[in-house]
Amino acid sequence: MINASELPKIEELRTLLARAGRTVFLGGAGTSTESGIPDFRSNDGVFAATRDYGFAPETLLSRSFFQRHTETFFDYYRKFLLYPDAKPNDCHRALAKMEREGTLSAVITQNIDGLHQKAGSKTVLELHGSANSNHCMTCGRAFTMRDILDKTGIPTCGCGGVIKPDVVLYEEPLNEKLLQSAVGHMHRADTLIIGGTSLAVYPAAGLVDYFHGRNLIVINLSNTSRTGSATLTISAPIGEVLKMAVLDHTLAKLA
Repeated sequence: MINASELPKIEELRTLLARAGRTVFLGGAGTSTESGIPDFRSNDGVFAATRDYGFAPETLLSRSFFQRHTETFFDYYRKFLLYPDAKPNDCHRALAKMEREGTLSAVITQNIDGLHQKAGSKTVLELHGSANSNHCMTCGRAFTMRDILDKTGIPTCGCGGVIKPDVVLYEEPLNEKLLQSAVGHMHRADTLIIGGTSLAVYPAAGLVDYFHGRNLIVINLSNTSRTGSATLTISAPIGEVLKMAVLDHTLAKLA
């Protein structure tokens, strides 16, 4: 529920987006919580579940842990990182609509759930990879999320190789070509929306340094490192905010 004190800010958001020439969205786990996918760092988030395994999240989700304790990795991964039945929420739908209307040039996301694409977004830069894409480490054959879920223990290919999710684990670098594309979008944007992310994870958070446009908009339930320098800050669930600012506003214009 949006606090009444935030409503004037949503009107301001409408105005800023209407005047924007080229908008980019940078988002994180908070964009998908309204779809039933938990975030990472809250008390009941994905990282909290690693306590039951006796490892820090940075360890359990690392490349070396995947290699040494593959079965434990997949037990955690299936239980806490895969949400095949999740549906896009109003945040995803609003961004897809903005792209169709030509006002949003790219979605840069730290999420691996693929909900932006399910909502209809085309230009989506998945910095941390995708749970919907997997490959055999021996022969390279592609597999789906369902292939991972339908297998037990360590998922293997017909050739005998281990199937690895195409997600970026700790100790693995981000895709350099993807990063450069994200930097380019940041450079060209005059408006940047940061939503549903604490900006605690680098190098993704560092992309904001490449934005030199006039409007920096932060929509997040908690403060971020960019809250103080933002043109506009809205503390509310991002799906509700964008529904009012983009979806309902568009319907009102058509009525």
